[in-house]
Amino acid sequence: MNASPSLTGLADAVGLLVDWIDVAGRPQRVSDAALAGILDALDVPVANPAQRRAALLALKARRQRPLLCTVIAGETVDVGPAHAACVWEHEHGERVPARTDADGRTVAPALPGYWTLACAGQLQQVAVAPPECFGIHDALGPGTHAWGLVLQPYAARSAHDTGVGDTAACAAWAVRSAHAGADALALGPVHAASAIDVHYSPYSPGDRRYLDAIYASPVQAFGDRALQVLDADPALRGQLETLRNADLIDWPAASAAKWQWLAAVHAALGDDPDTAAAVQRFAAEGGVSLVRHVDFMQQRSGLSASLYLFGQWLVDHGWGQVQAEARGAGMRLGLIADLAVGFDPAGAEAEAAGSACLRGLVLGAPPDAFSAAGQNWGVTSYSPMGLAETGHAPFIALLRAVMRDRGGIRIDHILGWQRLWVVPAGADAGQGAYLRYPLHDLLNLAAIESWRHRCIVIGEDLGVVPPGIRATLAARGVLGTDVLAFTRDDSGRFLPPARWRAEAVAMTGTHDLPTLVGWRRGLDLGWRQRLGELDPAALERHTVERRADIAALDQALGQTGPDENNARRAALDWVASSPGALALLPVEDALGLADQVNLPGTVGVHPNWRRRLPRTGGNETLEDSMAHFAVARMRVGA
Repeated sequence: MNASPSLTGLADAVGLLVDWIDVAGRPQRVSDAALAGILDALDVPVANPAQRRAALLALKARRQRPLLCTVIAGETVDVGPAHAACVWEHEHGERVPARTDADGRTVAPALPGYWTLACAGQLQQVAVAPPECFGIHDALGPGTHAWGLVLQPYAARSAHDTGVGDTAACAAWAVRSAHAGADALALGPVHAASAIDVHYSPYSPGDRRYLDAIYASPVQAFGDRALQVLDADPALRGQLETLRNADLIDWPAASAAKWQWLAAVHAALGDDPDTAAAVQRFAAEGGVSLVRHVDFMQQRSGLSASLYLFGQWLVDHGWGQVQAEARGAGMRLGLIADLAVGFDPAGAEAEAAGSACLRGLVLGAPPDAFSAAGQNWGVTSYSPMGLAETGHAPFIALLRAVMRDRGGIRIDHILGWQRLWVVPAGADAGQGAYLRYPLHDLLNLAAIESWRHRCIVIGEDLGVVPPGIRATLAARGVLGTDVLAFTRDDSGRFLPPARWRAEAVAMTGTHDLPTLVGWRRGLDLGWRQRLGELDPAALERHTVERRADIAALDQALGQTGPDENNARRAALDWVASSPGALALLPVEDALGLADQVNLPGTVGVHPNWRRRLPRTGGNETLEDSMAHFAVARMRVGA
């Protein structure tokens, strides 16, 4: 009788990494208990030898020829029969004859796209990818050194928002920055939410294929007709004014008020033929997947299906208008969308994914110096095996949805395209392990879709970075992310801009980091101390380290004196001088704000995703920062 497969053998068959290297370069090994918990969540029984043998056989049986295989144009495809006549048929009808060689391989066509390969009575679906994604030099030309802003859309203000930024507010930012020379406005995620509560996070969406109607602007679409609805409801008008004037977002109240206004506008429009026709076209184009999404959300939210569909159409129309205004004002890229790494395990995307969704597991990060307990993000993702068995259909649909009408896409935690830290639901983050993903397949599909949508691809490649992945991403035309705080040499010294990656987007910071001003003041350390994460001794140690970091950065910048605004401007110069084709400046750093957007690892004790931006009419700091950044970018390569 064959020996029973070991626990580690089963883990490897599933795609779990038993051994891995942490952020400090130390070897780590997943415990048997953690492996057993994850395998149980994956419905792989391990209790006794018989179960393990049966599980391994079942796994092998599932590994048949993939429903969709992916290759780069000109690579070979293994189809089995030797010296067989074959025909490639493109999705648009083009046919290309071919033959297999003695090893049963044939060469993929040069034309990228989705093909069917017919060979000796066998059919194989093949995605043929270009060598690289659509790049910024394809969009803007060689030698480009463009720049843009990063905006958290909920934080922006408009004259008629509902306490949360909207498409009208973002359009104003796009036009303003375009006039200053910006070519891009990168947005935080605007995916459809599952439910809105006080601890709302844009990185915990319900369905990334659709949009959150809280960002819809009735006035942008309907002008005075939307305002007349408020004239008929003074109580709602007053509530919106109170929400609009608050410094912190009340997500439940703002969401309820927005839907109340949308419902009133929807009712007031009645049978307006132009609007009805536009909504009908939108529904028809969305097809079955939109119908299922609307049905799910109607049941979850209690809103009528017609109202929810109206909200989806309105916000989709609104973001399209923002992109049009951005391009019309001179932006060559326009909006860069943010694709969150996962989705609500009980949300609409999970329901639509069916067997392609990971069940019983959530995503996170392993314990490290940044978070001693690790991180549990509470979201899930697609299953690697489920993607293979569905021909990657959910992933392709997701790329198309997020890239549509956008100049670029930022992939949050793109390292997850190679491996994701998965944790059994309800377990501590330390009881997780890395699960392998088909990086090359996902990159091939991204390359196809990026060219179709003429959409550049940026990968957030920060954290525990697997060896070689940055080189792989760069070779496939995916821009990495270089952030000031982390761009250092092996001794910890800040790297001069000339040594930053040419194939990465340069940034002063991210939503998970202190702002330039807040970092110098140590505000993040103060928060950690107040929350009990740092005792007095640890606070003192971290404060000393921060002072040393500030001194080191000031020396690198050639900055003298205590003026934090001069130091901030010098940091803008430093980042803008990187050799990359694109540099992005968070609005918080452009405005010289001290408070950070999100304090990772906290829920309910820090105002994450709630701070609104100050009103910026005639703001000299903003105009000066944009001008400063633009001039520094023009000097690169000059």
